[in-house]
Amino acid sequence: MPLNRPHRMLAAALAPAVAAGLALALGMAAGTAQAQTKSVDQLLESVRAAKQAEAERNRRREARFVDKVEEREAMLNEARERLAQAEARRENLQARFDANEARLTELNTELRQRAGDFGEVFGVVRQVAGDARSTVRASLTSAQHDGRAEFLDTLAESKKLPSIGEVERLWTTMLGEMVASGKITRFDTEIVLPDGDSEPAEVVRVGAFNASAGERFLQYTPETGRLSVLPRQPGGRWQSLAENLAQAGPGSGAVAAPIDPSRGAILGLLIQKPNLLERVQQGKVVGYIVLAIGLIGLLIALERFVVLTRTEGRMRRQRKSPDEPRDDNPLGRVLKAYHANREADVETLQLKLDEAIMQDAPALERGLSTVKILASVAPLLGLLGTVVGMIATFQAITLFGTGDPKLMAGGISQALVTTVLGLVVAVPLILAHSVLSGRSRKLIQMLERQSSGIVAEHAEAAGRA
Repeated sequence: MPLNRPHRMLAAALAPAVAAGLALALGMAAGTAQAQTKSVDQLLESVRAAKQAEAERNRRREARFVDKVEEREAMLNEARERLAQAEARRENLQARFDANEARLTELNTELRQRAGDFGEVFGVVRQVAGDARSTVRASLTSAQHDGRAEFLDTLAESKKLPSIGEVERLWTTMLGEMVASGKITRFDTEIVLPDGDSEPAEVVRVGAFNASAGERFLQYTPETGRLSVLPRQPGGRWQSLAENLAQAGPGSGAVAAPIDPSRGAILGLLIQKPNLLERVQQGKVVGYIVLAIGLIGLLIALERFVVLTRTEGRMRRQRKSPDEPRDDNPLGRVLKAYHANREADVETLQLKLDEAIMQDAPALERGLSTVKILASVAPLLGLLGTVVGMIATFQAITLFGTGDPKLMAGGISQALVTTVLGLVVAVPLILAHSVLSGRSRKLIQMLERQSSGIVAEHAEAAGRA
């Protein structure tokens, strides 16, 4: 009977066991034969019994093996079913993966398109925030409304799309800056003095143009965010206008106030403008000499003006009482000479009166020639200062060239200032000399008229006698 495949496998598996059993039986039989003396029949029976026991064991093994083969075939079939299910699931997942990949590609394309649009908006927001940051940081309104620059810094440096709230806050910040730039407000804050100390003060802010505390103009420092008093203030006129603005109340109406539309540039130029003393100092030695000459000339002119005015008043009072001559005025001395020579002839009296007039004329004309000379010397000294300043300017050009105008400014300033000082001194001295000369001639003519009248009266009296 031909064996099927399982039986052949079973026989092949049992062959070694059978051989081992046979060898064992032979060994046992030999041992038994050696140990005990038995008959051949007994040995045969023992072999048959061992063979039957071995066969029984083999049948049990075969049965167990067959049972396991069926179990393994069932496991194999189950594994094949699971494999088929896994392959079906894989095909389903692959289809879903392909669909999701296609959808993801579409979404990425849409994202790039929308991100491009938002990128343009983001770039505009960052640019506007950067411009607004520069404006707000340097604006005078930040002295009253601080904390805005930090938000603008964050928005300008951000790497992500701004939210709607951030865009609205940017718009609100810009609108607030525009509104604050058009208002005149008062607020209390700490201001920094030129010596570095601080003090509380009420600050008046005129838009984003300028700020003042009383009559003191202030400047805003963006680095510290504080207001400080200018070390050098503009002229008194501008300070008085700032004081008027500080004292103005709600019901004061329109008040004249300074406004710097350049937001500090014009104020800086006003501060740099030299005052009168600094202008004089630019004239250096020649300028001081010109001023000294002008001062001397003015003192002489003032003294002459006082003396001539007093002399004229005394002479007018003397004219009212010719019979009572006094020695405190020239007319009184002329009248005294007349009374002393009333008995003399006409020619002698004329000579005596001329002598009295000639004695008083130098006193009336004293100092006028000095004033005239000083008036002539002042513009010449100014011209000298001009020449000296131009020499210094050309020396600076020779040494340093014309690249830096500041190197030539000192010589040019000296040249122009000394010229101005010479003219400023000469003009009033010339006017003073003209006025004093006229008054002096007027007094001398008064003496001459009085003298002529006295001589005429004396001659008439002598003719009647």
